[in-house]
Amino acid sequence: MKQKAIAWTIGPLIVGTFAMMTLQGKHVKDDGEWIPAPPDYTDSTMWVVAQNDSDGTGADVFYIVSTWEADWQTDDGRICHYADVWNPTHRERMGTEMHKVAAYMADGNNFYAPFYRHTTIDGWMTENDDTIRHRTRLPMDDVKQAFDTFQHNRDTIRPFILAGFSQGAMAVVELLKYMDDKTYENLVAAYVMGYKVTTDDTASCHRIRPALGEADTGVTICYNTVKDVKYVKPLIANTCFAINPVNWHTDSTTAILHDTIHVSLHSDYHVLVVTNYAATEYKPYKNFINVGDIHSCEPWLYSECLRRNFHIRTQAWRNR
Repeated sequence: MKQKAIAWTIGPLIVGTFAMMTLQGKHVKDDGEWIPAPPDYTDSTMWVVAQNDSDGTGADVFYIVSTWEADWQTDDGRICHYADVWNPTHRERMGTEMHKVAAYMADGNNFYAPFYRHTTIDGWMTENDDTIRHRTRLPMDDVKQAFDTFQHNRDTIRPFILAGFSQGAMAVVELLKYMDDKTYENLVAAYVMGYKVTTDDTASCHRIRPALGEADTGVTICYNTVKDVKYVKPLIANTCFAINPVNWHTDSTTAILHDTIHVSLHSDYHVLVVTNYAATEYKPYKNFINVGDIHSCEPWLYSECLRRNFHIRTQAWRNR
């Protein structure tokens, strides 16, 4: 069957129209779980797109959104553990983050962010590896299909950037394992914000290489932020490498952000420790996140550093 092409020119920072609403509410039952209908990534409804590379010197950014839904019930009372991409309310919540991130990631770049059936926060709150592994298979498959569509519809000689936050950052790690070496050749960098890279990840995939500075390419940038190392959450932040996105050091050299916030990389835990920052805008969620860790800050606190770094690494890729 011939697929319809995505209209990548649907305009800056919009969520596709509520087309194909007839699919909303169609679900399938699988092994006793209530599963929302799958996304159709050939339809613009499934994307937030911004095309701002007017002079051809930027990159194509593929961004994966974090977790926005809790467990919810269908009309007949069944529990669902996944976001429903055909539900306008679910898309609106995911779109909040996607638009805000695009405000800096799409600066001089083309930006593409798919809606996907992310697993709900309840799965993560079990802190059970088997449960999380089971419930993230579906969203990771969605992201892989979206990435294939992204690759199919863009000019693949252009450089591209992967970025994601939290569950979306987990998807970045999985995409590095999923892509082939030919695709990897055009990777500027992968940004794993608010999630971990493990020794198993690096051992199983030669494409996962830690960033060592502000301008190396084909590398993975990983960081997690806490007020003190006693608040590190191993489920999210038990990472084997990290880098400070303010000064782009991999040692403990302290960087100053916004004139007053001190940001240093802890050499043993590989997390960012911030001082002189109350982070009161990030409220604790059910004693799970933002309780000494500052998980919710990751895409926002360092946004200007990331904006600049996208340009620096893209230029370095083009000058290879």
